[in-house]
Amino acid sequence: MSGFDSERYDEARAVRANADCLIDAAELDACYDRMAEQITAQLADKAPIMMCVMFGGMHPTAEITKRLDFAFELDYLHATRYRGETSGGELVWKVSPGLRLDGRHVCIIDDILDEGHTLEAIINAIEAQGAASVTTAMLLRKNHDRCTPGVHADIVGAEIEDRYVFGAGMDYKGYFRQLPAVYAVDGDQHPKHGG
Repeated sequence: MSGFDSERYDEARAVRANADCLIDAAELDACYDRMAEQITAQLADKAPIMMCVMFGGMHPTAEITKRLDFAFELDYLHATRYRGETSGGELVWKVSPGLRLDGRHVCIIDDILDEGHTLEAIINAIEAQGAASVTTAMLLRKNHDRCTPGVHADIVGAEIEDRYVFGAGMDYKGYFRQLPAVYAVDGDQHPKHGG
């Protein structure tokens, strides 16, 4: 039996064909430029660790870090939460950070701040490892009132409407992370949450 799901593939292609472009490639480049400037201003003299959150943060991390002209170390983590019907749940580390974080300034780079449950758990875990400071840099932040209380992004590339988005690191059912722009799923094809 093949691991290829042709229905999911066809659905993703149909979604892409009908999607709205919310942020084009030139606008994204400007977001990356602004984010890199803010990260530089806050962390250039602190020998920070740039922490990519896989997989969504891979694209923004690559774009942002190539704009940084100071010494930093790069690491990544892959974490997920299995929440089911609840808003709680433990963070499951698929890959833990490889570098020691105690006494270090860590900048978490990810694709989007939606409800913030996973980000909150990642921040707590990094702080528990003794990080001197944690800065959060999110390419996008959704405009809604569902964010976990107290969770915020220190650096944000752009605010977007509350729609399911993909491209620039975000996927639609595993596809289209590589797109150089941010697209929103047509409202008739997918619910408003997610992204």
